[in-house]
Amino acid sequence: MKLLRHGLAGQEKPGLLDSNGVLRDLSGVIADITPQVLSKAGLAKLAALNTNDLPIVAGNPRLGVPVAGISKFLAIGLNFADHAEESKLPIPTEPVLFTKAISCLNGPNDDVMLPKGSRKGDWEVELGFIIGRTASYVEEAEALDYVAGYVLVNDVSEREFQIERGGSWDKGKGCDTFGPVGPWLVTSDEVGDPQVLDMWLDVNDKRMQTGNSRTMIFTIAQLVSYISKFITLHPGDLIITGTPPGVGLGQKPEPIYLKAGDTMSLGIAKLGEQKQKVVAWHATDESNA
Repeated sequence: MKLLRHGLAGQEKPGLLDSNGVLRDLSGVIADITPQVLSKAGLAKLAALNTNDLPIVAGNPRLGVPVAGISKFLAIGLNFADHAEESKLPIPTEPVLFTKAISCLNGPNDDVMLPKGSRKGDWEVELGFIIGRTASYVEEAEALDYVAGYVLVNDVSEREFQIERGGSWDKGKGCDTFGPVGPWLVTSDEVGDPQVLDMWLDVNDKRMQTGNSRTMIFTIAQLVSYISKFITLHPGDLIITGTPPGVGLGQKPEPIYLKAGDTMSLGIAKLGEQKQKVVAWHATDESNA
């Protein structure tokens, strides 16, 4: 299944994309796509629906983050050997774990806003997964059973904030709008093997990143098992798994960074595509999650 949330920011309704690519509304079945819906029983209930009986959503509505109520947004850095090389950093011997702020969550096609004073905005296409049941000290052989599904994520970053300002990476990763997620959550049964998925990202229609999840240093099963030894994972938690080479920081002969007016387009096989316009910082009270 492809589960999604559609509508204005803060007013999203649950939905799904049927096998014919038609957007269907789930409001008559569930109130929202919440962590509770992601249990095996919850997903089985939705899978049993006759999608032809669900109302069609007309037009081309805005899509929000596919899951409401995400409580943790965790990320793995340098999980592609060639990206670590272009970053001039050693290949990790254990996963590099950091967090992105929940407040950076953004719809898949919403504008990405550069923070005030930004000079080194960057892009990262990433494969994300959503936890479906509580995971603590999980064995690697069982780890994928804890994954409800997979999502496309743009791990937008501000490299000066991340690298040059001291402390942890988090301050360059959690700026408002720096976490576009979606367009939908694709359930594990539909994705199959998550380690064979093509990945790409364009900036202003120029291909910058091309990769495949098979070249990840640590697989998703390894990551679930590893993280669960340090942090209890709960239904709805989002983890992103690293990016292939081609980020702005690694461009030759000089880095290339985002500026207002740029566009980013990205996709992962089976998980759909995103497109964002980059805008300059402006004061806002609106949530795009």
